[in-house]
Amino acid sequence: MAKKRTKLLTDQLRKAIDDSGLTRYRISKETGISETALALFYNGQRGLSMHAMNSLGQFLELEIISRRKPSEPKGR
Repeated sequence: MAKKRTKLLTDQLRKAIDDSGLTRYRISKETGISETALALFYNGQRGLSMHAMNSLGQFLELEIISRRKPSEPKGR
């Protein structure tokens, strides 16, 4: 059975922006991320700095959830 691929984190961030129901202008003003930087990120033309990603995550109240199961210790 093929392993299900997870979406890239950047795709999940773009979806979170869409799902928020807020305009990119509002998100830009609330987070301090320039409208240009946010638009370029949203359109896949550039990335965001870690600072910008943290601001976006805090504003949208995001959290990362690992679905990966812990591996067993080697030697067993």
